[in-house]
Amino acid sequence: MPIQRPFKRTVRQFTNGSYSEGGRWAYITHKNYAKVPEHYIRAFLLLQKDLLLLFDYVEPADINLKTYSYRIHELLLRTCIEIEANLVAILKENGFNKSGNWNILDYKKINLSHRLSSYEIKLPVWNGEQNIRKPFVEWETKDSLVWYQAYNKTKHDRQTEFQQATFENLLEAFCGLYALLSSQFYTHEFSSSDSFLVFGGMDDGMESGIGSYFRVKFPNDWPEQAKYDFNWRELENMDDPFQQHNYN
Repeated sequence: MPIQRPFKRTVRQFTNGSYSEGGRWAYITHKNYAKVPEHYIRAFLLLQKDLLLLFDYVEPADINLKTYSYRIHELLLRTCIEIEANLVAILKENGFNKSGNWNILDYKKINLSHRLSSYEIKLPVWNGEQNIRKPFVEWETKDSLVWYQAYNKTKHDRQTEFQQATFENLLEAFCGLYALLSSQFYTHEFSSSDSFLVFGGMDDGMESGIGSYFRVKFPNDWPEQAKYDFNWRELENMDDPFQQHNYN
């Protein structure tokens, strides 16, 4: 049976195949859906601004994927810290209560609830063929993520592991953050001028989302019993129309 009430911080496809048709996306804007979502969007937009500035010096191209530098390393660390902040927020707001420090195995639980491994992110300006990325695809078969391992290695032992702070690992991490935000907030930016950024512009089967630069293909492989099927107008006036995903 499809899901009758939305989960906190969780975007899913509806049974009709849409994510937004007929205003069905409006649950994302409810005050109980996520705590201070605009702060996470703002942090992302600052990172995107700095990434686009990096593109003035490192051309987005296949040939530059193995380039590494202190500036790339800085952005890799900042991006992965923001990824961790989002992962922790999802787990915490859904009632995850494991004691001690959380790790990659805890974070991987979110792949089941958000289908992160199915997200595709496209860099619209690119020289070459490697501009579409699936940053969480390794979670389909493994517990680790190459770019996340690079982040940890360069953070804890930069002298030895510095060459892993590559342009490719940065882009994988950034696309991971983009997928993660999209899986929580669809294309909504929580700004006063936000007009809900669903528009095409390219015939590539993707959508322009948060930040209006990268393009995203949302998962279309949800099992029927995991899809949403509710009338938001019937739920929105409840004290709390949301449920928590059981990560415990």
